[in-house]
Order: sequence, then structure tokens, then C-alpha cells
Amino acid sequence: LGRQGLSRPMIPNVPIYLIRHGQTDWNAEGRFQGQHDIPLNDIGRRQADANGHLLQSLIGARAGDYAFVASPMHRTRETMEIVRRAMGLAPEAYTTNAALIELSFGDWEGHTLAELRNLSPEAVARRDADKWNFIPPGEKAEIYEILSWRVSGWLQSVTGPTVCVTHGGVIRSILKLCAASGAIEASEADIRQDRILSLADGALTWIAP
Repeated sequence: LGRQGLSRPMIPNVPIYLIRHGQTDWNAEGRFQGQHDIPLNDIGRRQADANGHLLQSLIGARAGDYAFVASPMHRTRETMEIVRRAMGLAPEAYTTNAALIELSFGDWEGHTLAELRNLSPEAVARRDADKWNFIPPGEKAEIYEILSWRVSGWLQSVTGPTVCVTHGGVIRSILKLCAASGAIEASEADIRQDRILSLADGALTWIAP
């Protein structure tokens, strides 16, 4: 199957709840975080706890029917463990999947957009023109389209009800893969940390406490 065939995956016919990790200090400062392993701050821990209580209200006694999977990064694992604790579940009884790791922003990680506008104004202008297909400088940097290839592989591997704790870029990819948004809309979407995204019957719905 070529990369073109991955742009519209078979959508699993099972419920999936997607949670972005809670806030970190770099999130609060507007820094590109990517694959730097930054821990949650106190606001992020409260967000994770609130999402756990919300998820408990959504699936309650059916939680045992769900697989729980997270990106292996510290901030997503900490979020998952807080979510599960709020649900009254064993915090560490979940799996991780490397396909759910955040997009790499390469050499831009740790910088704010304001800093980059001063350091590399032409590169930032190219990003502003086509964020989905822009690749930052740096050996490990990715574009959203590349990220969507690995996210598509994970999405097609889901066979049962699932709770997933992941990153903003991964959720942007799912918005596009499920045709809820075009590339521009997905790259600009507000992926908040105080709500849950439900994928059910092919439809995506944001759920807030």
C-alpha cells in the first residue's frame, strides 16, 4: 500500500476516546515541545484528573472493556496514570505505542514562535503558508503528513474500544485522517487539554466537563 493509500484509513468501528496530555511549562510558554520529554505542571495534572473523572462518567462500569494506550513519553504516561487513578483503576495498567509519539520539530524545539520569527523569519513565513507540509530544520524533524502515516498505522490496528492519551499533533492527524478537517483546518485546530475527543460511528466529537 503506497503512502497515498494511507491518507484515508479504514476507520475502526469501535469507540475511541482521545485525550491530549495535560499542560507542561513549555506549553504555557508557547514553546515547540515535540519529542522533548517535558513533565506536566500543576495545571496539567489538574486537567488530567478532570479528564479522568469525565471519562469515568462516559464509560463507567464499561472501563474493563477498553484498552488503555499512551504515547511512551513522560507527559502522556503521567496523564494516563492520573486519568486511570481518577477512574478508580490501577494507574499503571496500560500499554504504550511509539506510533503515538508527538511530531518532531527538530531544531525548533524549545523555542517560541516569537523567537523563531527573529531567528528565522523566512522559515516561519514558509510554515505560515503551509503548516501541514512544512519541515523545520534538524535531522529528526517531521512534517504533519509524515506523522499521519504512523498515526494511520496505529488507527488501523485498533480492534476494540480504546482510550488513548497522546499529543496535539497526533490528534491533528486523526482529524485529517478521519476527514473531519482538511490539512489547513487540522494544522490550525485548537487541541485543548481540558476536554476529550470521541471517535464513534465515524464521527468526531469534543466532550468537555
